[in-house]
Amino acid sequence: MGFEEFVHARLPALLRYAAVLTGDAHRAEDLMQDVLVKAERRWRRIRRMDAPEAYVRKMVTNEFLSWRRRRSSREIVLSPEALRTVAEVGGDHAMEFGDRDQVQESINALPPRQRVALTLRYYEDLSYTEIGEMLGCTEGTARSHVSRAVAAMRIDLTAQAAEGA
Repeated sequence: MGFEEFVHARLPALLRYAAVLTGDAHRAEDLMQDVLVKAERRWRRIRRMDAPEAYVRKMVTNEFLSWRRRRSSREIVLSPEALRTVAEVGGDHAMEFGDRDQVQESINALPPRQRVALTLRYYEDLSYTEIGEMLGCTEGTARSHVSRAVAAMRIDLTAQAAEGA
């Protein structure tokens, strides 16, 4: 399979995965663009592998982890309060999806490795062994990342619910 064929067939799934990792469709597109540029340069070697998509997915994961570190110092992220203010002034109808937004905020607040582990476990439905392989850690560490992510989200969402009550 050529690189163009691979991209045409698998880009939607890879882009969805990147969007879950980044929490933002535009950032996911930037991330995928960076990964695809690197993958194209290595495509001869990648296509000979048993699972080229799994390799590219791992590239997405690794790029997210390093990309987040590089860009974190340059990005300005609006706080939830600022977003609510914008919604009140502009009449943003997207704020009707508050529960989903709260969950996404909670996911976005997780450390990158916990977010990746959570995404691989519940979005990609991978086993802890597979998550450990993707992250380059043991199965126990992968379990720990997922467990801590779920616990942190539970605390965050409970606090948000208490504030809203």
